[in-house]
Amino acid sequence: MNPFLNTDAATLSPVALFLQADIVVKLVMFGLLAASIWTWAIIFMFWRKLGRTRRATEVFERDFWKADDVDAFYKARAEDDLPSARVFAAGVAEWRRSTQGAVIDRAGTRERLATTMGAAVATEIDKLSDRLNVLATVGSVAPFVGLFGTVWGIMRSFTSIASEQNTSLAVVAPGIAEALFATAIGLFAAIPAVIAYNRFSHGINRIEARLNRFADGFHATLSRQLDRER
Repeated sequence: MNPFLNTDAATLSPVALFLQADIVVKLVMFGLLAASIWTWAIIFMFWRKLGRTRRATEVFERDFWKADDVDAFYKARAEDDLPSARVFAAGVAEWRRSTQGAVIDRAGTRERLATTMGAAVATEIDKLSDRLNVLATVGSVAPFVGLFGTVWGIMRSFTSIASEQNTSLAVVAPGIAEALFATAIGLFAAIPAVIAYNRFSHGINRIEARLNRFADGFHATLSRQLDRER
């Protein structure tokens, strides 16, 4: 019995569609499923990382602005595994290098502090954004990969029509179903990736803005201290 003529509900189930699919369509489906699993793993990783970073950053900044002694705070908190702590440490390190001489170049010190902390902010954002490009790639490529599986499945359906010399739905339905299933898997991988990419990009932008505000505030604090230096 020709398997293409068997179009009952069990045959058109997702598992059966995968098992009956052509090797090319199977590879497309498998690749899209792997991309979907990878996407969800990255989504959960980013969700936890951004949430943890946001909460810890709020605590760090609150404690910093309450601190009376910057040097004491540096000794206690400079080693914290936080973007704001590393920006803070970069600022203090540059401050110490720039003010250790007998003559202090105030304008140059302010410029170096701004450049150093700005570079630290950019470095931390690059670290936070790691693997975010995977979501963008899956979101943009997965629908086209699924479309390739769709086109291949439709071509297979036309081949079945030619070989069977029969244009009935029973002949073309399995190939078309496989094709549409490949498209569905592509969308299943792409839609969460696009939503997550936009959401996490917004979250990273908010963290970047917060780090820049912290760097600006700390720069102002050091600038006032610089005015008191003799």
